[in-house]
Amino acid sequence: MSDNNSLQRPPAEVRYADELARLRADDNGPRPPGWAMSLQAARRFIIGDKDISRKFVGDPSLVDRALVTLATSRGLMLVGEPGTAKSLLSELIAAAVSGESTLTIQGGAATTEGQIKYSWNYALLVSEGPSTRSLVPAPMLRGMAEGKIVRFEEITRCPLEVQDSMLSLLSERVLAIPELTGPDSMVFATAGFNVIATANTRDRGVNEMSAALKRRFNFETVFPIPDFQTELSLVEQEASKLLAHSGVELPPRRDVLEVLVQTFRDLRDGNDSGRMSTVMSTAEAVSVAHAVGLRGWFLRGEEGNPADVVECLAGTAAKDNAEDLARLRRYLEQHAARRKGEQWQALHQARHLLPG
Repeated sequence: MSDNNSLQRPPAEVRYADELARLRADDNGPRPPGWAMSLQAARRFIIGDKDISRKFVGDPSLVDRALVTLATSRGLMLVGEPGTAKSLLSELIAAAVSGESTLTIQGGAATTEGQIKYSWNYALLVSEGPSTRSLVPAPMLRGMAEGKIVRFEEITRCPLEVQDSMLSLLSERVLAIPELTGPDSMVFATAGFNVIATANTRDRGVNEMSAALKRRFNFETVFPIPDFQTELSLVEQEASKLLAHSGVELPPRRDVLEVLVQTFRDLRDGNDSGRMSTVMSTAEAVSVAHAVGLRGWFLRGEEGNPADVVECLAGTAAKDNAEDLARLRRYLEQHAARRKGEQWQALHQARHLLPG
């Protein structure tokens, strides 16, 4: 495996290995069967306290309900706008509960049942026939056999028949392998196994889940961060980490980040320029802040400025929608001009950098 320092984004169990080890060593609370730590310790890992860093900025009661759901026989479905940290929350929960967050299925139009359950090494299958040696386990088979959490990202992007292959796994807690015989033909879920699925509300109508599958999950909605200062602090924290990892020696300017975050909030919530059709999430704000810092450092040897914000917003906010580009232009021409402060005026002056 690669040196952890060279990985662009190590999994949560690697990034926070020290905290997980301390929590497990000090954990005297009751643990659900198969769990690596108690619910109280898992909550501390996610929400944080004076000794443990806060990793999820959201409603603590949501975390409590999610953990309780996973201790039952029902799966957990996290829904919400894109960029509201659903995937991050599922990763943190899996790392705390199972000590591993990489048993992940990425949903999409091309996702197959074999990528969910199991497939075959066809060279061995042809030479030896079906056997445990030629079987290639997928995340669901591994999660059931090892008693671990399986993450199913963007489940509603999968075709309906692929989604429904989960029905028997979630209800009967058994995975049948009809190609094998004897005890190897059935894999029964062991203690600790469960599923966390995510679906963003903008894609919910792509492949609507069947009522039968919905009954196997408890649904929890992850909302955007309501408070400006909390969102600003999060963007500053995450952008600083990304910039340091990218070799940028200067932290982002807070006054530039204030302009960036407020711009995202205005465009996300709607104003006199109109509501953007594209997603103006906190995750996108972090990405833009990262890009702004990279432009400033590698092009000029300084922190990013409002002109960099405009350059980066053009690709993030507009994408392929001409109406969104027009809304962004109106925002910079009208709304930004009315704001007080040096950086807001610089943002207004840089409006000519928008394409078109």
